[in-house]
Amino acid sequence: MGSRRVGVLTLSLVVVASLVSAAMCGVPRRPVDVQFGRNYVPTWAFDHIKYFNGGSEIQLHLDKYTGTGFQSKGSYLFGHFSMYIKMVPGDSAGTVTAFYLSSQTAEHDEIDFEFLGNRTGQPYILQTNVFTGGKGDREQRIYLWFDPTKEYHRYSVLWNLYQVVFFVDDVPIRVFKNCKDLGVKFPFDQPMKIYNSLWNADDWATRGGLEKTDWSKAPFIASYKGFHIDGCEASVEAKFCSTQGKRWWDQQEFRDLDALQWRRLRWVRQKFTIYNYCNDRKRYPTLPPECSRDRDI
Repeated sequence: MGSRRVGVLTLSLVVVASLVSAAMCGVPRRPVDVQFGRNYVPTWAFDHIKYFNGGSEIQLHLDKYTGTGFQSKGSYLFGHFSMYIKMVPGDSAGTVTAFYLSSQTAEHDEIDFEFLGNRTGQPYILQTNVFTGGKGDREQRIYLWFDPTKEYHRYSVLWNLYQVVFFVDDVPIRVFKNCKDLGVKFPFDQPMKIYNSLWNADDWATRGGLEKTDWSKAPFIASYKGFHIDGCEASVEAKFCSTQGKRWWDQQEFRDLDALQWRRLRWVRQKFTIYNYCNDRKRYPTLPPECSRDRDI
C-alpha cells in the first residue's frame, strides 16, 4: 500500500512539473480574431480592397494600374501582432505580399515579412528583415514547408524589449535578440504602425528581377483575416511603453525562446533556409555581432 502511495505521489509530482514547465514556455497567446475595421484602415487604392463576411475577411487586388494596402489605426511600442494570409495563387512572379511594422522617422525601425511571388509550380520565398535606426541589410530567406496559396496560415511578430520573434503558425522562423550591449541598435523607442500591402516589384522580387509580372494573369489576389493586435498603443513621439512589464508578452518566459522553440527554429534553418546574411562573407567579412546571440551561426 505504501509503495502504491509513493507511485501515485511520484506520478502527481511529474504531472505538476510538466504543467509548470508548460506554463513557463514562451508560447504566445492565441490571437483574438476581429473585423478589419476594428484595428485597420485602407491606405491607398481603396477600390482595390474587397470586403467579405461583414469585414472579417478582405482581399487585396493588384492589377497593372495599382496595388493596394492598409495600415493600423494606432502606433505601438512592443506587442504581439498577427495576420492570417492566403497568398496570391498561380503565377505570382513579380508580386510582393507584405506584412510589416514600421516607424515614421528618418532613422526608422522596421520588422518585415515579405512574400516573393514566383512562376506557377515554383515555391514562394519568405524574406524577413529587421531595420534599426535606419539600417537594414539583415535579409533572411526561406522556403515554406507548405503551399501558402491553398489555405490561410498565421504570420506573427512578438516584439518586446528583449527580442523580436517571427512566427509562421506556431513555428519560430527567426529571432532578433536585443544586442544593444554589443553595439547593435534594437527597436525599443520608436512606436510602429502595422502595414500590409500587395504590390508589383518585378524589378527585383523574382529571381532578382529576371521574371517579370505577367499582367494577363491579373488581378492578383491576396486574402487576409484575423487582424489581431495586442500591443502597447503609444503616440508616435512616445519613448517608452506606459505598461512596461505588465503585459503577457513582456513577462519572463518571453525574454527568450524555450527549448522546443529553439529546436523548431533550428529545423527551419537546416531544412528551409536559402539565404542568411549572417553567412554572407562577401557582404559581411566580419560576422555581425548579433548573429552569434541569435544562434544563426
